[in-house]
Amino acid sequence: MRSSEPRALAALHSPSVLVMVMLTLFIISSPARSQPPKGVPTGPCPALVAADLSALLDAPTEVRSAELVERVRDVPAHCRVRGYVMPNVGFTILLPASGWNHKFLEVGCGGYCGDVYIEQCMDAVRTGYTCIASDMGHSSTYYDGKWAYNNLQAKVDFGYRATHVTALAGKAITERFYAQPPEKAYYMGCSTGGRQGMVEAQRFPWDFDGIIAGSVNIGMEDELMELLWDSLQIRGSDGQYILNKKDLQLIHDAAVTKCDMDDNVKDGIIGNPRACQFDPAELLCTGERPTACLSARQIDAVRNIYAGPMTSKGVRISTGGPMPGSELSWIDWLLPSETSQAISPNDSMTEIFTREWFRYLAFVPDPGPAWKPTDFDFDREYKRFMNLESLYSDSNPDLRKFKQAGGKLIVWGGWNDPDATPRGIIDYYETAEKTMGGRQATQDFFRLFLVPGMSHCGMGEGPFAIDYLHYLEEWVEKGESPDVLIGRESIRHLFAQKSEIKPAPSAAKHTRPVYPFPAWTRYKGAGNPNDAASYEPVELH
Repeated sequence: MRSSEPRALAALHSPSVLVMVMLTLFIISSPARSQPPKGVPTGPCPALVAADLSALLDAPTEVRSAELVERVRDVPAHCRVRGYVMPNVGFTILLPASGWNHKFLEVGCGGYCGDVYIEQCMDAVRTGYTCIASDMGHSSTYYDGKWAYNNLQAKVDFGYRATHVTALAGKAITERFYAQPPEKAYYMGCSTGGRQGMVEAQRFPWDFDGIIAGSVNIGMEDELMELLWDSLQIRGSDGQYILNKKDLQLIHDAAVTKCDMDDNVKDGIIGNPRACQFDPAELLCTGERPTACLSARQIDAVRNIYAGPMTSKGVRISTGGPMPGSELSWIDWLLPSETSQAISPNDSMTEIFTREWFRYLAFVPDPGPAWKPTDFDFDREYKRFMNLESLYSDSNPDLRKFKQAGGKLIVWGGWNDPDATPRGIIDYYETAEKTMGGRQATQDFFRLFLVPGMSHCGMGEGPFAIDYLHYLEEWVEKGESPDVLIGRESIRHLFAQKSEIKPAPSAAKHTRPVYPFPAWTRYKGAGNPNDAASYEPVELH
């Protein structure tokens, strides 16, 4: 077990106004270097516009602009380069004007992408990284899928190609600017960005020395089907919502009351949701309990959401739905919000996302704008996903090439995530263990961390702000495996828009260890429960 905590704190938070959009804030500390010396550009930034990268193998690239951005507060001067990889993968890369740490970082996007979220690179640049982000091959909003309508090239880019060619272009531009290639290359992303990371490890295992994939939708088709199922369960046949915020608070409180002490500490968070035997029928309205209760119809809806999609005969067709304890996260995903109503009146963000997916990305041919959620036939249409499986799949457990290339993979998620449900990534990890030759052979290069209380990409409760990149650097560069991650008190970044970040608390009062799956965290029974040192790992069953 590591005895020291990371020297800096990384937080990753997305509110309901930007569900499924991965906006990662990196606060990175890198070890001091004595050799080689810090990177020095070999020519002026604007000269990169003349760089001819049209013959770059597999990634013909055009640089459209290059400008020197002067230092602003703690963001050092850097060269900002914009361009595209043919035919339509737009990118922006930031290259420090001095103090390059000889490392390259690519960051992912969220939702359906469609824009270059370069703001997530700023902290990487502060610590000397070259950092690149792409739009994944199209221009859109994060909730819009119409760009894919009868557009196979756009589907290919979004499905697997864009992340790879962006890495190729970014490394080539880095080498052109500094007259030497980066010594280490890393990838970090969440939600769609997490899926991008898994695709890289599975399909392009030589692109990165280390990958961090958060809140991964393993089997994107299945995850979107689960969200579709959830959105149908929470509405009645009359289109009205069966559950409201008050109901979900009631269910959440009951689940937590039932299972809070599973980790030996009362903190309002379920430590091991897979072992929580909570049945919403405990809340059934009766003569003895006429209020603060649920109807039989509501109980059925909750049970169905926990269970996940099923055929009309009750056969499960997915790994399952969200876990007990995640119910407050359903408010952001399954009920209308101010943001979702501004996009589509009376709809939740889940309904908006799934509707776009099934209209424009899921099938061949695309059904188009006439498709309705109630059109989906759970008895047969999930079988049609295989038509495009080769484009979107991120669930291949054969990671031998990535391991042989020396790659390291950190995958993380939240036990309370209703989108990238932990059941999916657990199933993937357990399959990878069987494929790769057992737990030790797998954890030599791939570790999964599930954070109690955390929802999608950092929403939720608990001390889950973790400096994932620090741990990956230590693993790749020093051979120090991440036997435990230290999470700190939740930092609630609120993104009113992708360029506006509201300040977060500077002090973190609570720390909690997170251990590699299948271990989970339990309080020892003595010591400060807000101190990571008071906890120990326990095998998860």
